[in-house]
Amino acid sequence: MRPTGRMHLGHLHGCLFNWRELQLEYECYFFVADWHALTTHYERSGNIQRDTFDMIVDWLAVGLNPAQCTLFVQSRVPEHAELAVLLGMVTPVSWLERVPTYKQLREELTDFELATHGFLGYPVLQAADILMYRGGKVPVGQDQAAHVELTRQICRRFNHIYGREEDFEAHALAALKKMDRRAAKRYQDLMSDYQERGIAESLQDARALLIEQGGLSVGDRERLEGYIEGTGRIILPEPQVLLTESASLPGLDGRKMSKSYGNTILLGEAEDEIERKVRTMKTDPARVRRTDAGDPDKCPVFDLHRVYSDQACRNWAAEGCRTAAIGCIDCKKPLIDSVRQEQAPIREAAESYRANPDFVESVLREGSERAREEAKDTLEDVRSAIGLVGR
Repeated sequence: MRPTGRMHLGHLHGCLFNWRELQLEYECYFFVADWHALTTHYERSGNIQRDTFDMIVDWLAVGLNPAQCTLFVQSRVPEHAELAVLLGMVTPVSWLERVPTYKQLREELTDFELATHGFLGYPVLQAADILMYRGGKVPVGQDQAAHVELTRQICRRFNHIYGREEDFEAHALAALKKMDRRAAKRYQDLMSDYQERGIAESLQDARALLIEQGGLSVGDRERLEGYIEGTGRIILPEPQVLLTESASLPGLDGRKMSKSYGNTILLGEAEDEIERKVRTMKTDPARVRRTDAGDPDKCPVFDLHRVYSDQACRNWAAEGCRTAAIGCIDCKKPLIDSVRQEQAPIREAAESYRANPDFVESVLREGSERAREEAKDTLEDVRSAIGLVGR
């Protein structure tokens, strides 16, 4: 996660609670992506150190346990940068230009000059972040699945170029000559589309084409399928998406909760501030007067009930809204109590960590050292496969 300072309820229910559970089941690496912050905010880097501290404090307060997971800072593991450079050598520019968020962010962040190498290449750095630890799963929401798929493509291409066994290509080319000329040409076009342009459908078409070639042995068919996939010796294993269910919390103005909108409730917010903010939340615009009936499905406050309230409370709020039996302030009162109850232990823990910055620093230092040991092993294998001299 980029260092954005203190977390808010959207982060809590969107990923942090999920991370807290994952650390109990998997060997997890969670890190502050400070280099990624520079891809868009390179001119506003003065707060990175403070924001890193505030964010880690909230992670610890929520329950991320450095004894159960590895917490570190990206820039303290310089191997990330070297792996990104090496992966960038084999990543087609066209793949990066098709990343969904590339054009979207360039259009949205008009206050930033984003025609930079760093911004265009941030998916390669992201791929290095993932592949460095040779992890099996990457926990993301559906909106981030495309980034992991690009990482898989980069990984596949790297393995294709540097992971083939001795004489693998010669055997594959010999098998290609056993196909009729038109089919062989079609296979080569599909391979180019898949490996150079990242067109996933081309891989499926190539597999179907190989099945149709009756003159190929099973071994030749598998060899040609591996040739187009880029399989061989696996240097960097392809990660899988671990789709996570996350609640999308509305902000105080009804839009998605986000610091950029200024509509957040921060983790560990004071009790009186929680009450003030929830009481000012926008509701169904159709309820102009207390006696007007409303529609819970059009009310951001009811979206919070879906996260914080049990079924009985949700039924009470929905019925009271539709019949105008309760007012909007009445509807918000149980939410205020629920958010206060949830945030009390988080606030207490965060205050303890903020009062002990040396401990927080020790967590990051030790986590970064552990991460770097793993990163060194991966990079040694990568450099050996490429044929680079020893470090």
